[in-house]
Amino acid sequence: MSIHLVGGGWQDAPDGVAYRAFVAEATACAAAGGRDVPRVAVIAVRDGDGDAHAAKLIEAIAAGGAIDPVVTAGGLDDEIPASAFEGVDGIAVGGGLTPVYRDRIAPHADLIRARVGAGIPYLGFSAGAAITAARAIVGGWRIGAVEIAPEDVSEDLDELTVLPGIGLVDVSVDVHVAQWGALSRMVAAVEAQAVEAVIGIDENTVLIAGNGPLRVAGAGSVWTVTGTEQGVLVRTLGADERGAER
Repeated sequence: MSIHLVGGGWQDAPDGVAYRAFVAEATACAAAGGRDVPRVAVIAVRDGDGDAHAAKLIEAIAAGGAIDPVVTAGGLDDEIPASAFEGVDGIAVGGGLTPVYRDRIAPHADLIRARVGAGIPYLGFSAGAAITAARAIVGGWRIGAVEIAPEDVSEDLDELTVLPGIGLVDVSVDVHVAQWGALSRMVAAVEAQAVEAVIGIDENTVLIAGNGPLRVAGAGSVWTVTGTEQGVLVRTLGADERGAER
């Protein structure tokens, strides 16, 4: 199964484009277990509004197809039980403060990788996408005294911070790229050799990584930043890599 990385963002009228492939894969898993509608673990960690965030994420996903959500919603200091990831046909991890999501999800990284390895699709929304990387960019808007991005992308951190993530993907991930001005942080992170490469995803856009070529669906772009002998290379995924999803 695949890893679905959504760059965040809400639509006034959800069209489900960025979520259809995830729901389809979860539905296939459900069918193998004798269920018509997939049970999807929905994880939301927010300061006082975990349930509200979970509800918005469920609405967005369900626009791509029917799901039976199994919600684990809590505050910033609440632990996530391992049972949240058991007995489900898909895993969806929401958005909020990326460092907090990383700390709450990290104890379950081995379990999540095992579930995905066994065929369960994973969907990360915003923070849930950023923490999938082996080396996760969890926040920061400066390197030393140099501003590298708008403070709005800082995640309440000053210095660019890279920490071990879940390890579902090898390349680092950034989100809300066009909307929050995160591309400059991606470039600076690679130039400073804090990470080797970064994939950035715009809002209401999904990058799907699994067997076969990368796929993109949704309203925006997916950006790649890599280091070369000549300097940092920035590009967007080409039409051949996007396939017919858009």
